[in-house]
Amino acid sequence: MQIFVQIVLVLAVILISLALMRGGVNARHMAIRRIFLVVFAFVAALSVIFPEILSAVAHFFGIGRGADLVLYGFIVAFLVSSATTFQRFRQMESTTTKLARRIALDEADRPWERDAQEDDAAAR
Repeated sequence: MQIFVQIVLVLAVILISLALMRGGVNARHMAIRRIFLVVFAFVAALSVIFPEILSAVAHFFGIGRGADLVLYGFIVAFLVSSATTFQRFRQMESTTTKLARRIALDEADRPWERDAQEDDAAAR
């Protein structure tokens, strides 16, 4: 049974990472994140109020203690968080690069405009 839990956890990491990394910040993406947050809060509250349920669930899956099950859950959550943070930073870096390029082009010296202004000034 323990190998089953390991396979499920690995698949959960892969599937959740793919789901959260797929798109940008759109309504569906935000809805998925909010649903996970609500489920996490509900499970966390239940595990604090009824720790014996967590231990029973852990024993059902062949895990020794409820604390180990929580640890596995935190590992999955950390990996998902790391993956989404990496994607968010990559997107911000791309946006910053585009913005820097646009500013550089806007503020670049344009000799053809300067020559036209000098010609206009000389004509007056």
